[in-house]
Amino acid sequence: MTHTAVKDVLPVLQRSILVDGFKVVFDHKKSRGARFVDAQTGKSYIDFFSFFASNPIGFNHPKMADPQFEKELLEVAKVKISNSDIYTTQFADFVSSFHKQFAPMFDKLFFIDGGALGVENAIKTAQDWKVQKNMAAGKGEKGVQVMHFREAFHGRTGYTMSLTNTDPNKTKYFAKFDWPRITNPKVHFPLTNESMEKTKALEVQAEDEIKNAFHSRPDEICCILLETIQGEGGDNFFRKEFLQRLKSLALENDALLIFDEVQTGFGFTGKRWAFENFDVQPDLIAFGKKVQVCGCAVKMERLNEVENVFKVSSRINSTWGGNLTDMVRCTKFIEIIAEENLIEHAKNMGEFMLGEIQKISEANQIMSNPRGLGLWMAFDMPSKELRDRAIAALYINGLMILPCGQRSIRIRPVLDIHKNEAEEGLEILRKTLSTLA
Repeated sequence: MTHTAVKDVLPVLQRSILVDGFKVVFDHKKSRGARFVDAQTGKSYIDFFSFFASNPIGFNHPKMADPQFEKELLEVAKVKISNSDIYTTQFADFVSSFHKQFAPMFDKLFFIDGGALGVENAIKTAQDWKVQKNMAAGKGEKGVQVMHFREAFHGRTGYTMSLTNTDPNKTKYFAKFDWPRITNPKVHFPLTNESMEKTKALEVQAEDEIKNAFHSRPDEICCILLETIQGEGGDNFFRKEFLQRLKSLALENDALLIFDEVQTGFGFTGKRWAFENFDVQPDLIAFGKKVQVCGCAVKMERLNEVENVFKVSSRINSTWGGNLTDMVRCTKFIEIIAEENLIEHAKNMGEFMLGEIQKISEANQIMSNPRGLGLWMAFDMPSKELRDRAIAALYINGLMILPCGQRSIRIRPVLDIHKNEAEEGLEILRKTLSTLA
């Protein structure tokens, strides 16, 4: 097998693909915990990026070196099983562990590769349900529209092209459906009487738009779809009362409620799923990223009103049905999360980090609107230009971090980040922003 020299990695890749990410080469052996090491230079970075929030556990966690786990991982990696039709003990172990630890509030699971495809199959489940209900009521074969929100990111595949509306470069020129798009009544921090009144006014506007859409498109809308906390669109939070109202509006208008938990899920917010922070139960969620495997989880109470996609063979499916290697890895992650109480750790460490970010904001006028839940955190800068300068400077100073929205910076550490790693990253943040003020 040919191995590319470290110094040649980027040139080799640039010949065939667009290399527009971090100009680093990941060092698998030297990276530890929340410290990312560049194999080209040996430089270490504090990782507030975690592969777009998809890596749940720090690098080279000692329990990931368990010989039995490594043996099983290698065994399943040698042959890529088509999980949809061929079954294994490892598949059963994963499904059992995932359902018990993370999805006991749901009845059925569907697995596939790619968060957008998890969203799409949740949508297809809702479309199938709504169209069948309409046909049974003599209303004809209709009911496939998806109500969604401004500043949403749900992926870049077929149906999701009609829903994602963050960066226009990600959707322009591609075919899209004319589906109802609703104002997103995001919360502004710090919470004051003025900011809350503004948010409540936007909620009234959003509810009016929702009611008008259901009225003007009778029997056409199958679901209300929302990221529980919007990510790429700007780390936008919603009030608990608004999310609960969405549940009521879905029930009143014979639609399903779907939360996109691809980025917010798997313990990130100090709960298994972000929706658990808001006392509302969706009919479906889409999951992915930290789970390693993507898909959707479904409560069957309303779905069972029809011969749904979990009863009729091949209505939703794929060749691989997720990746067995990813499932074995996730099973180990679930074990580590449970043994080390990492969901509670995410809650407590997130409270500490957000408190420190608020202190930095108070001392630095170019930083505003600090917000967070668990280890999901963000803040705003005065402009996109200054935000982009800050991210570039932070990278030079040893902190990997990401933009979101028009002028926000998002923080996405691993679930088991240690306090000293968090403090080091926050100190880089404090010093760097002080030079830009």
